[in-house]
Amino acid sequence: MADTALIDTLSARLGPGGVLTGVDTDAYLQDWRGLYHGRAAAVLRPASTAALAQAVALCAAARVPLVPQGGNTSLVGGATPDSSGRAMLVSLARLNRIHAPDPVDLTLTVQAGVPLKAAQDAAAEAGCLLPLSIASEGSATIGGVLATNAGGNNTLRYGNVRDLVLGLEVVLPDGQIWNGLRCLRKDNTGYCLRQLFVGAEGTLGIITAAVIKLVPQPTHREVALAGLPNLQAVRALLAAFQRADAPALLAFEYMSAEALTLVLRHIPNTALPITTPSAHYALIELATTGPAPPLRATLENTLATALETGLIDDATLAETHAQRLALWRLREEQSEAQKRAGASIKNDVSVPVAAVPEFLDEATRAVTALVPGIRVAPFGHVGDGNIHFNLVQPATMSGPAFLALADTLMHAVNEVVRAHGGSFAAEHGIGRLKSTLMPTWRGGAELDLMRRIKAALDPDGIMNPGVLLP
Repeated sequence: MADTALIDTLSARLGPGGVLTGVDTDAYLQDWRGLYHGRAAAVLRPASTAALAQAVALCAAARVPLVPQGGNTSLVGGATPDSSGRAMLVSLARLNRIHAPDPVDLTLTVQAGVPLKAAQDAAAEAGCLLPLSIASEGSATIGGVLATNAGGNNTLRYGNVRDLVLGLEVVLPDGQIWNGLRCLRKDNTGYCLRQLFVGAEGTLGIITAAVIKLVPQPTHREVALAGLPNLQAVRALLAAFQRADAPALLAFEYMSAEALTLVLRHIPNTALPITTPSAHYALIELATTGPAPPLRATLENTLATALETGLIDDATLAETHAQRLALWRLREEQSEAQKRAGASIKNDVSVPVAAVPEFLDEATRAVTALVPGIRVAPFGHVGDGNIHFNLVQPATMSGPAFLALADTLMHAVNEVVRAHGGSFAAEHGIGRLKSTLMPTWRGGAELDLMRRIKAALDPDGIMNPGVLLP
């Protein structure tokens, strides 16, 4: 445990409400999935970057570990301290200022504790779009999505958050502040330091603010849900839309019948808007700042051709904004539905887009052979090759017994991923859950480079120890 003198000093520096101890820390010490339960000497809640820098410097001098936390929506335990009770958990919730968006420069400067949805709303008020969209955007914060290099539904068109960040402000492990809050599209002045911290999961420093790229707000959107007979048809339908109007394709999301069934069963006020159920489903969204009729025609014509050729079983198009939201809800409630259905094992993986059907088929056969009756509920961003190959406990097996098989099942899935040249961590990060896999997947020179960067910036290893690096 950190000594009381350090906590008293931190309390004086951070002011009222700046330090929480005892039972007041409980809400911060468990991850969203309930897999990790940690302990902390205190929870630090700085209200400014300068205050955070002072706190980090004090903890660095005492060699006290620091665990940054945003909205606590991590799916891999990346924001939960270990059980030693030595660490200080750093909540960024009070760093919640949004600067006025710049609709000419198309940028938004925002502090790390701002929820992603609040940043999206600020951009929308200025007639712009912050194009990162994830299911947890109401709770996930800017700092967290940057630290994990979040992807989401619009990656197909706009890339991961790594592709959207222009500048960062970061508190370094020794308490220094690096102010890189630049709005420049071109700045060829040495190493691109901001990209060092994006995806580093708080192991190299604590992101406190960012400059995010915006795009013009689409004036028209069209959304459809299609039922498909097989996995090859999913890939073919994506290709059909890319041929029809690739720049208009905003999202192409996949859901298996099992995954969608769990939503319909466990999430109130949801319904399947297609008369005949299918084995697979694709959610397609087109968006443009141009005229609406060509967009609608593209959607209708592409789906009509797919129906005539047997590529799809059926489809429904959203006629109103409410219907569009209802269709998207079927996709965005996937994680919550699986949580309510029982214990789940999550595999956030990616393979080349061309290999998605084969991966899904082979991985399903592999896990079913290991656990007969397992509920295979994959969904995800098939347009960029990122599939959440999630597994839900069989009806005949207890949750603890199923979770005890997690390593075996994840290994089976990962072997299929490896065979297709994919990655075992696509957009959720490594966290605590997957750090032991790093030597196998990223060993040799690659892992050595990561360790050298970590040692150079954080020689005492106080920044989020146990996360990302084994």
